[in-house]
Amino acid sequence: MKITDLLEEKAIRLNSLASSKEEVLNQMINLISQTGNIVNKQEFKETVLKREKEGTTGIGEGIAIPHGKSRAVKKACLAAMVLPKGVEFEALDGKKVNLIFMIAAPENQENTHLELLSRLSALLMDEKFREELKGAKTPAEFMKIINKAEQEKYGEEKAVDGLLADTFISSSQENVQKENYEILCITSCPTGIAHTYMAAEALEKAGIETNHKIKVETQGQSGVKNHLTSEEIKNAKAIIIAADTNVELSRFNGKKVLKVRVADGIHKPKELIERALSEETPIYYSGKVEETEKNNLDEKEGIGRSIYRHLMSGVTHMLPFVVGGGILIAISFLLDNYEINPAGFGSNTPVAAFFNTIGNAAFGFMLTILSGYIAMSIADRPGLAAGFVGGAIAVSGVSLQSITNPDIATVSSGFLGALIAGFIAGYIILILKRLFSVIPKSLEGIRTILLYPVFGILLTGAVVMLINPFVGMINTGLNNFLNGLSGTNKIILGAILGGMMSVDLGGPVNKAAYTFGTGMLSQGHYDIMAAVMAGGMVSPLVIALLATFFPKKLEQKDRSSALLNYILGLSFISEGAIPYASSDPLRVLPSCIVGSAIAGALSMLFNCTLMAPHGGIFVIGIVGNSLMYVVSIAVGSIVGAIMLAALKKNVKQQT
Repeated sequence: MKITDLLEEKAIRLNSLASSKEEVLNQMINLISQTGNIVNKQEFKETVLKREKEGTTGIGEGIAIPHGKSRAVKKACLAAMVLPKGVEFEALDGKKVNLIFMIAAPENQENTHLELLSRLSALLMDEKFREELKGAKTPAEFMKIINKAEQEKYGEEKAVDGLLADTFISSSQENVQKENYEILCITSCPTGIAHTYMAAEALEKAGIETNHKIKVETQGQSGVKNHLTSEEIKNAKAIIIAADTNVELSRFNGKKVLKVRVADGIHKPKELIERALSEETPIYYSGKVEETEKNNLDEKEGIGRSIYRHLMSGVTHMLPFVVGGGILIAISFLLDNYEINPAGFGSNTPVAAFFNTIGNAAFGFMLTILSGYIAMSIADRPGLAAGFVGGAIAVSGVSLQSITNPDIATVSSGFLGALIAGFIAGYIILILKRLFSVIPKSLEGIRTILLYPVFGILLTGAVVMLINPFVGMINTGLNNFLNGLSGTNKIILGAILGGMMSVDLGGPVNKAAYTFGTGMLSQGHYDIMAAVMAGGMVSPLVIALLATFFPKKLEQKDRSSALLNYILGLSFISEGAIPYASSDPLRVLPSCIVGSAIAGALSMLFNCTLMAPHGGIFVIGIVGNSLMYVVSIAVGSIVGAIMLAALKKNVKQQT
């Protein structure tokens, strides 16, 4: 199979004109539609536009490669357009774009197609090839130019297990494949189709031109290609990571590591090679990345997004302790006899005490884990110890005043204090890294072993003790407020939290409600977590009920997959509704939000409680007032489905 097997002459438009990026995308999507390989043009368009919002696909040098991977695509295909006068495309180099390829890929993309698409990305890095394409007079000539370039670069196809051989390694790399590489690289982008391979191609070419032996590992949609071996890493002088995704660095312990965006790999390959080999490039030690301020990607990420990512890192590591501990504590209540000793409920019998002891041990870690891994996300491994200690001090409520005066009672800062302590610890370590950067490289190990732990823990502990009284007051006030909620106020809180779970289905708003619910578990507010999970279960169930009782509202291809949302909804996986919300957000999202809000409100009304932050129907046995909890979810789901059915037209009536 060749690149041109995915590109038809009717999907090529030469000497085209467009006044804006949006107009270009519309024309390209129409070309793709003419091939008959997409079943829903609007859905595919939304996928392409969503990708553009994540970052422009105008990669510079007059090239743009917009792309989308969607269930609306039946078969992988390409479209191409040449605009002699160019068009503003928000390209990375600020220049107009005049050569555009659009990639349409189905959700279940075969590796063969992905490798072919990676070939195209690599070929476009050749200036001569680009000029020949722009000079083509007919679509047939355009196709011929691609075939010729592909034949010259890759030669005959080599089948391996029914797929193409690793097409990425160029002939020049094959000649030095068995020799020691001076520089090793990894390239990766969020979609893993175009930018990944273009950066790899650019770095390879720059290596040849600068007489440096380079090997590039690509981490794309089809998996890892050109894997770096331990022997190659051992012999390499430097590592370049050109990626917009998280790349595991532990295998590069003791090596110079330069970490940049994938776009820099495309546009600045020679500069990266020079920087990687320079003395200024920091050495990576497992558990510690000393990157220069210039290379710190978090600084370009945006404060809000950065804080959100660090918080989610802490919550992710905290969840196993909350889930395991919460379920075990709930089991201890199920197995205990309340009448023996109401004050010691959960530990009155040996079996109940067994579960309760283990559960509380796990629960006791949750806030320190949250704090520690927030700090680690900010400052890498050096932040972990300071974060743990800061979280522990926040939970204990110890303050500078209580140390000097035993009569002053300690007030725990709880979830809020642990969260703040994590950020304090992380940023203190970052400050220490900058302060200790003057230490000679020969003494670099002393920073991680001695200086960061001692000064990091000391300063974090001091700051947390200083703010503990104030955060403790806020935490106490919040708990008193929540404990005082009853009647209408409690129901409103449940409706708000439940509705938030369906606003963006796994996005920041959803995660904010979920994080609040899990945090309140540590304060004993189990009704809040119940309302949150009830709201999160509704959205997929709304879609499933729509497919079951109102089948005419969905296309045939969507009905079978919609029924899978019964399982997803009952398992508390809100993301099952995302494909349907993406294709029809103005109808699906309001219906799901209303249904989720009703479920959350009813859960609060019926005083349902839940000690585990996940599990869906599988933890129904430990839900307080479980029968009415099921009723709450069912009513919310039914109302949401009826509302969605009323808003959506039958498929045959849609235009």
